[in-house]
Amino acid sequence: MPAWPLTLYFDGACPLCVREINHLRRHANPARLALVDISAASFQTPVDLPAGANLQQRLHARFADGQWLSGPEATLWSWRAAGLGRWVAPLAWPWLRGVWQALYRLFSIARPYLSWLPHPGGQIACHADQQGNKTCTKP
Repeated sequence: MPAWPLTLYFDGACPLCVREINHLRRHANPARLALVDISAASFQTPVDLPAGANLQQRLHARFADGQWLSGPEATLWSWRAAGLGRWVAPLAWPWLRGVWQALYRLFSIARPYLSWLPHPGGQIACHADQQGNKTCTKP
């Protein structure tokens, strides 16, 4: 049994990410899912972040007992925490795990180049330069 709450670390400067987070926020009980924006000026990297983990490259989540998840597993458990697990149930199918990991790697590579998409609510617009550095501005 998972140790709730699950803390999900997301990039609030990523338009696609924020759309998903907004959906989760509408359905989640804060006692089961805590949401932390890693692009916020006040964000501090967790001291127990596993060595080699990069919050900008992969979605990460941590259960209250300190267990870390990343990639498709973080997505699966965040949706389960919000009571929406049936929509992502295929992420838990063992015979597809390799497929989900490969697709997630491709998405992680493409994500910085999707920052041109409109941000929900128009709060910020972000653009990545050739080195992958992100610049965000308010319209």
